[in-house]
Amino acid sequence: MTLFVKDPDSRIDCRVDWGATYLGANLIVSSSWSVAPAAEGGLAVIADGHDGRSATVTISGGQAGAIYALTNRVTLSNGEIDERSMSVRVEPR
Repeated sequence: MTLFVKDPDSRIDCRVDWGATYLGANLIVSSSWSVAPAAEGGLAVIADGHDGRSATVTISGGQAGAIYALTNRVTLSNGEIDERSMSVRVEPR
């Protein structure tokens, strides 16, 4: 699992490139992002999207010292559903 470190006051963009070696002729038809644990004042998804081959998300916030799982769930043009997660550790920089 990939690990990102972010400041609680920063807003950052992340991307999952599903097309690099995985999709073949398929495309992403839908993409959603989730954060665990979900908590007041925790890490928040503020924007997301996809271009058919990769999925993007903008995240902000988070409590200093906390580690969150940020998960991207996609549905592909052949009907398959898959997920990839990354860890986000929040600490003042």
